[in-house]
Amino acid sequence: EINLENIYYDFDKWDIRTDATPTLNKLAEVLINNPEIKIQLASHTDCRGTSSYNQTLSQKRAQSVVDYLILQKIAPERLTAIGYGESKPAVNCECNKCTEDEYQANRRTSFTILD
Repeated sequence: EINLENIYYDFDKWDIRTDATPTLNKLAEVLINNPEIKIQLASHTDCRGTSSYNQTLSQKRAQSVVDYLILQKIAPERLTAIGYGESKPAVNCECNKCTEDEYQANRRTSFTILD
């Protein structure tokens, strides 16, 4: 799994932040230089919100990264988006007692090479 730790999201949002674009551009470059690689983009939420809502939000986050990479000329069949909602936190904390940094750490996208 390739974790790009600076791919984060604002609360209740799925758009790509400007601080994420350098890392996504590097990922696009790796994919362009290695046309056989297929990846899975897994996105996550923090624990706030219902499980159903967080599942939908995380899927939108994963899809926003896929859409960004497609705009960088990466073939869509090489990219798989999956949302995990709040089910795989990077930081375990009691939900209403998490710090903003802990919430932020859980709102992320990770990348796994499939082929």
